[in-house]
Amino acid sequence: MQAALDQTWHSTCCRQPYVRPAIVTVLTVFFLHGVWRMEGQTPAPKPPKTGEPILEYIRRTWTVLTRSNRTLATSAVDPKFRPEPGGRWPVYISALEDREKVEARLRREIDTVHLQSIDIRTLPVLSAQKEPRIPPPGLLYLPEPYVVPGGRFNEMYGWDSYFIVRGLLRDGLVTEAKNMVDDMLYEIRYYGRILNANRSYYLSRSQPPFLTGMILAVYRRTHDRQWLADAVPAIESYYRYWISEPHLTPSTRLSRYFDPGEGPAPEVIASEREPSGMTHYDRVLEYFRKNHVEDYDVSRYYDAKAHRLTPLFYQGDRSMRESGFDPSGRFGPFSVDIIHYNPVCLNSLLYLMEIETAELLADIPARSGDAAVWRKRAQARAAQINALMWNEHDGLYEDYDFTRQRTRRYPFLTTFYPLWAGIASPAQAARVAANLPLFERAGGLQTSTTESGDQWDAPFGWAPLELIAVEGLRRYGDRAEADRISDKFLGMVADQYRRSGMILEKYDVVRRSAELNRELRFGYHSNEAGFGWTNAVFTSLLDALPAEQRNRILAM
Repeated sequence: MQAALDQTWHSTCCRQPYVRPAIVTVLTVFFLHGVWRMEGQTPAPKPPKTGEPILEYIRRTWTVLTRSNRTLATSAVDPKFRPEPGGRWPVYISALEDREKVEARLRREIDTVHLQSIDIRTLPVLSAQKEPRIPPPGLLYLPEPYVVPGGRFNEMYGWDSYFIVRGLLRDGLVTEAKNMVDDMLYEIRYYGRILNANRSYYLSRSQPPFLTGMILAVYRRTHDRQWLADAVPAIESYYRYWISEPHLTPSTRLSRYFDPGEGPAPEVIASEREPSGMTHYDRVLEYFRKNHVEDYDVSRYYDAKAHRLTPLFYQGDRSMRESGFDPSGRFGPFSVDIIHYNPVCLNSLLYLMEIETAELLADIPARSGDAAVWRKRAQARAAQINALMWNEHDGLYEDYDFTRQRTRRYPFLTTFYPLWAGIASPAQAARVAANLPLFERAGGLQTSTTESGDQWDAPFGWAPLELIAVEGLRRYGDRAEADRISDKFLGMVADQYRRSGMILEKYDVVRRSAELNRELRFGYHSNEAGFGWTNAVFTSLLDALPAEQRNRILAM
């Protein structure tokens, strides 16, 4: 009985885009592999009736969302693509790995029938910075179990994993959290960087760097100093990825997001498609044809005479996806001009990476002398962030356009990253906090002040940015504001959970709703269930609230 319930829950939470609760009936319409299908589906099961059902749902979902080599036949399935002819899914092993050893391990862990549903291949040798030769879509082997976000995201994602690791540790799942960090370190050693996610079409880019925060969080639970020391070379390698060209901009000594890959992102062509057949890129073409763009020189990205997107557009589009904010209007329409900016979020995270690396080196006797070097790097970066990205007039941290040598005045929740990282002065933090009315709505904080039709803009709110903003406020003593925003966001999530039996990827914080289709115009239109980072942020924000507020939210 329990196994059957888990299987039904798995199919609901991990494969099906969110639909309105009234439509979750015997027939469910959902978007899969680029075509609309109607498939028999039982209603989403409610979690067990306990005193705190939403917390029970979160704890149970960690297991539902876990992928491992024992379930590789399931892990290899990619909801964004179709299998190879014959129904097999490719699984790639790094050319640096001992393939014979890995295959022997897989034969021990996977039964013969399921082993026959995957096609094990050796990945071509990768370059550290140049565009790698991308093979056909397939899963990239990882040695340890990991937790996926949910829905169409059936692989381990870079910045999602930071929040998931926090959620696992909060629920006492230390081994599971350490496994995910070990897989991150494995990606650096065998694939050259922490990847956007462990699929072959993500090999050309990373995602926002939260690595050292994850390592320290696990180390504080395990106190395994040898494990910490063994992680240092991978930390140094990943750091070089971000502070070397093309990610480094020498004129500012700060970093940018940059994907050297060429052409359309394969996952977009395969899965971000409307019932009419139009892809995200088709909608972008129509936008450029019909609208005048003032944010950047659109001729660099759109050839109006030929009505086509240029190679530079696709490079900007891919780089925008490395940022994790895909898409938004933050760097102009579709953020394709991101390649000409030093983002405040990325450089705040690199500051944290430098500070946290100094902290962990100080705990390794053989490397403690190097901690001062990393602290000096952090101090220099903080000075540059405050010199270039702080807008005194606006009272906000903003992204720096290094070609025009000015910030972009586009209010966005990443303005809270320097507070979260501890870069802001008390006066700067107070100015940012005073700008909360720009973002605060009935269901928490909206991502920006602009309704662009993109999911990373108004009126949408995302759990990671809620957490960073709230913890940034708490860091500078704004407890009342932090509690109020947490209460709004958690109340909305709990209310929508009560209605649907699910926790979702994102929300409309203006309408306090999980129904988003009518506002979304670009990118994928689904709202995925699961959902890894929302689950983790829910418990993190809840734990920081006074008992009376916690109990009221849990009683919803």
